[in-house]
Amino acid sequence: MIFFGEKVYCDAVLEKGNRALSLNQFNEEIENGALILDVRPQDEFIKGHIPNSLFIGLNGTFAMWVGALITDIKQKIVFIAPEGRESEVVMRLARVGYDNAVGFLNGGISAWKDAGESIDEIKSVTPEQFSKDYERDINVVDVRKIGEYDNQHVEDAKLLSLDYVYEHLDELNKDEEYYVHCAGGYRSVIAISILQPYGYKNLINVEGGFGKIK
Repeated sequence: MIFFGEKVYCDAVLEKGNRALSLNQFNEEIENGALILDVRPQDEFIKGHIPNSLFIGLNGTFAMWVGALITDIKQKIVFIAPEGRESEVVMRLARVGYDNAVGFLNGGISAWKDAGESIDEIKSVTPEQFSKDYERDINVVDVRKIGEYDNQHVEDAKLLSLDYVYEHLDELNKDEEYYVHCAGGYRSVIAISILQPYGYKNLINVEGGFGKIK
């Protein structure tokens, strides 16, 4: 059952958040402090994304990581979404208390690229390539939970659990290269999207995560 007050609230949240923004409007919101949230599949984010955007894909554990990683529930949010899923993004954010979405970029990442705006990418390797590279004494970062790491992990891998990544940003060297993995390839891309804006540019995602590495 939906009560009248809840319906009014939902309609208001949708009206505010499900707005197609022009490139100028989108950039203006960013300049005014809005967070860029990219909710596309991780393979699309890897190939090209707006600098300083946070990846939390709709097809993963979306609500949990939004709640864990966007610490200000009142944070203004603009987003990049798969076409046709924009209203879903707004409502899924609102369900966990984030009702301050203010719109999405009309035309998505294609509109951003077509306007000549800068794009960031993530280097990604297969588990087979990781295995070969591992023979030359590389740095490995595991962003799984502590229990997962304790159960089994790549030898000499550094644990930097995604749950606490903001608290341990200074534990990596910005001048060194790191291969980053999780269990299946979702959390590692989130972690890299967090680290990139802080100047960590030598990060390599391991496709398929520990499951494929093993």
